[in-house]
Amino acid sequence: MSDLDSLAQAINGCVDCGLARSRTHAVPGEGSPQAQLMFIGEGPGFNEDQQGRPFIGPAGQFLDELLASISLARSDVFITNMVKCRPPNNRDPFPGEMEACSKYLDAQIEAIKPKVIVPLGRHALAKWFPNESIGKVRAKARRFGDITLFPLYHPAAALHNGALRSTILDDFAKLGDLLRAPAPPPETTPAEAGPVQGQAHPGESEPQSEQLSMF
Repeated sequence: MSDLDSLAQAINGCVDCGLARSRTHAVPGEGSPQAQLMFIGEGPGFNEDQQGRPFIGPAGQFLDELLASISLARSDVFITNMVKCRPPNNRDPFPGEMEACSKYLDAQIEAIKPKVIVPLGRHALAKWFPNESIGKVRAKARRFGDITLFPLYHPAAALHNGALRSTILDDFAKLGDLLRAPAPPPETTPAEAGPVQGQAHPGESEPQSEQLSMF
């Protein structure tokens, strides 16, 4: 059994917060255990709660389209959420719920060791940049040790505001550019070498100009 399988079992049996009482299924996440690209959303919605799989509703269909636009499929990446159970009525996750789930997300990141993490939307962004807005930092690469963070709007934003669809497609094209760019030299700055689950250090808020070669 792989580390991700063990984590999925633990998530499916988790009762560490109140979301466990209202869920139909927990949604651990899915994709390649060797993924170099990891997407992190906010939390499961109705369809995800029913089937136990991430991003399978309308927002997930758009995500599939976005992946195809840069010649990728779900099987090439790993997709998960900040919280693994659906908040009632699709409300925002509470801080305590995200804290209860953080150990699972951190363990997934450690097991997969992706080179690029894409926080989708403001809740995922806040794990690393709690004081910044997704509109300000979207589509800008930032390095943390061996991982590059590349925040993007959540695909669901295009469902609520059709004008954002072209913006999200353009931002995904920039992600494709990032994945094809030459790899930068290893990071050696101590301030940038902290664990990925930590908060940003002062001076880390500027985007890293060099980008990774992924595929």
